[in-house]
Amino acid sequence: MSTSLEMPAQPEHRHLKGMPLPPSGWALAILLGLYIFTGLIGHDPWKNDDAVTIGVVYDLVTGGHWLTPSLAGRPYPDAPLHYWLAAISSQLFAWALPVHEAARLASGVFTLLALTFIHLAARELHGREQAPAAPLLLAGSIGFLFHAHEAQPMLATLTAHTAAYWGLSQLSRRPLRGASCFGLALGLGFLANGLVPMLPLLPIAAFVVWRSEKRQRAALSVLASLLLASAVAGTWLLGLLLSSPAYLAAFWQVELAQLSDGAQPLLSLLHFSTLLPWYAWPALPLAGWTLWVKRRQLASTPLALPIFAFLVTLAVNSAYLGARSAPALLLLPPLVLLAVPGVASLRRGAANAFDWFNMITFSFLAALAWLGWSAMVFGWPARLARQASRLEPGFVGQFSSFNVAFALLGTLAWCWLIVTSPRSPMRGIMHWMAGLTLFWLLIATLWMPWIDYGKTYRPLSASLAKALPAKRGCIADGNLPDSLLASLDYFDGIRTVAAQSAAGKDCDLLLIQGAPRSGGWQKLWEGGRPGERRDNEKLRLYRRETRKSHPGN
Repeated sequence: MSTSLEMPAQPEHRHLKGMPLPPSGWALAILLGLYIFTGLIGHDPWKNDDAVTIGVVYDLVTGGHWLTPSLAGRPYPDAPLHYWLAAISSQLFAWALPVHEAARLASGVFTLLALTFIHLAARELHGREQAPAAPLLLAGSIGFLFHAHEAQPMLATLTAHTAAYWGLSQLSRRPLRGASCFGLALGLGFLANGLVPMLPLLPIAAFVVWRSEKRQRAALSVLASLLLASAVAGTWLLGLLLSSPAYLAAFWQVELAQLSDGAQPLLSLLHFSTLLPWYAWPALPLAGWTLWVKRRQLASTPLALPIFAFLVTLAVNSAYLGARSAPALLLLPPLVLLAVPGVASLRRGAANAFDWFNMITFSFLAALAWLGWSAMVFGWPARLARQASRLEPGFVGQFSSFNVAFALLGTLAWCWLIVTSPRSPMRGIMHWMAGLTLFWLLIATLWMPWIDYGKTYRPLSASLAKALPAKRGCIADGNLPDSLLASLDYFDGIRTVAAQSAAGKDCDLLLIQGAPRSGGWQKLWEGGRPGERRDNEKLRLYRRETRKSHPGN
């Protein structure tokens, strides 16, 4: 922001020097670095995407199936880019970190790249002064926080989308660089998550060509981009065709199934209407404010491009991907690019209200985080300690001087920031981002042992490993989700075969999740995570009764 938009600090704070607004240089880098890399390490693989991704990476590292990713010994037809980089990261940092923690560092790299590209795209569309709002808005989106700190392939796709917006935004001014950036983003995006998540970028590129003053040159640039993307993606596809055509056929079958089966568009749109208000906060309301305050300029490229991009991405997600949390990440870049002008154009009263809301909310949440930590470690307040123990039975809190010192330093930095920040249209979003970073830092340093205790499958896997017969054949599984298959393999090398397969039908052992099995099966073991109370979440191991058991069992 120019200095004309800034207001002088309060007189009583003139002797204090706060962070300049908008933040830039080292100040912005430190803030984003704390946000990105805090919480990537210090906990086991968690249910769903985090465990599955780490399971694929572990299989890749131990089995060496670089062209054909697999999960717990089974083919896992999926685009490989995120797994490749996570596996490389796990190898580079194997001297200091276990595989699951080192693999998550790849997510931090993709997050950093996505924030960089969205900043560059905002600078092309809205100018250098307003551009710093873009990474703050993207990182400050609540839905982004959830996925930025897990092993999540969709982060690589998000990075490709933000890079594509940067390429398209400079297509008229610098066609060669813009086309190269868009083509690489499109090709690498395909390698990150397949065809369907990249589909919105094709009509968006056509829209940019249609609006270009030099349409023929822009069309040729986009055509060159498509050729570059095909060359990048085709390298892996050609390798599969030559070495593993069956895997290639399975991959395309999954891709085509997404296009043919799709989702329920109207139902997905309804779900998005309830998901986005919190998922895309505060970018969504600021984008709405931009639409209102700039309503006479909606036909201009800086506004028309993100509006069209959001509508197309929403349509593709609703038609093919559904209103799921991870694919919804792709809706954030166009919303952020649309919201950037809204930050600077907020009226003083609204800007002050937003700023005060952020300071009060995150100060309150920080106090709650410290209070909850006190309950878990010291047993005070007693009522809160009883509730924590009820949710995660058996957890015993431990005092960590390093974690407490780091959390205390972050809390003091927050207090310093809200006292010394100069008045600026950027102060509200700055305090939101800083407050969200503080809250996540406190959760990652103070609460992570308690959260990990309830989410990890490590004790469950160890208990199952002890219950397995010393001499055994194969283990069939009837309905285990991919996250469980990945966790059992990662923690204790327990692998199963599908119960409906030819090999599975001949197994003497059966592992299932959910309702008990009867009729010819003897239960050997039952277990679950500490907080799991529902019967359909329990794991059960059975042995076939109709066959003789192996000697020594």
